[in-house]
Amino acid sequence: MAGALEISVEPLAAGLSLHAALSIAFLCDRVLDVREDPNGAVTLTERALEEPFRKDYDAQPGGAPGEWSTRFDVSHWGLLVARRGGVRVGGAILAHRTPESVLLGDREDRALLWDLRVAPDARRQGVGRTLVSAAAKWAVARSCTALLIETQNINVAACRLYAASGARLRSVVREAYPTRPEEIQLIWGLDLPVESEDSGGECRPA
Repeated sequence: MAGALEISVEPLAAGLSLHAALSIAFLCDRVLDVREDPNGAVTLTERALEEPFRKDYDAQPGGAPGEWSTRFDVSHWGLLVARRGGVRVGGAILAHRTPESVLLGDREDRALLWDLRVAPDARRQGVGRTLVSAAAKWAVARSCTALLIETQNINVAACRLYAASGARLRSVVREAYPTRPEEIQLIWGLDLPVESEDSGGECRPA
């Protein structure tokens, strides 16, 4: 798909149904084996699955975009839309000031990349990485010093994307999903630049 990629910030309520229309499902044919040494260092090793399966986050209980507002206060959330040639090819949902979220709590200096999806025919074309970069800018504009990202060891492509975007693995939770014990929760974090009072408006790493 040719053409420049355009990113816009749009109202969540008006655009959520269009965002949800983009499939988030993917074929899981690889998994990351997670190993932690006694010093806390984590190693992620890819392993091919003998029996690939289709993963669809929207099909999980409470996972569909239309259900989020019944569980969380989304009044401080944001929607980023990626278009190419006027066609919607991806989007990202950002959560902020959401105490109901375990990852955010009462921290207003953090944002959470809640949902990122790219149209199947636009994947592996830089859309995801551009959206992560735009998400970081959205968070910086709200005085956040970190952008957190939750995924699982079964989503190898997402982990590659976040690592390539400069995020680092912050924590590993092996029993985060009682109904999906085979999945390991991986929390990535992207440190964001903050403005220093002594820097004359220049930014420095948090």
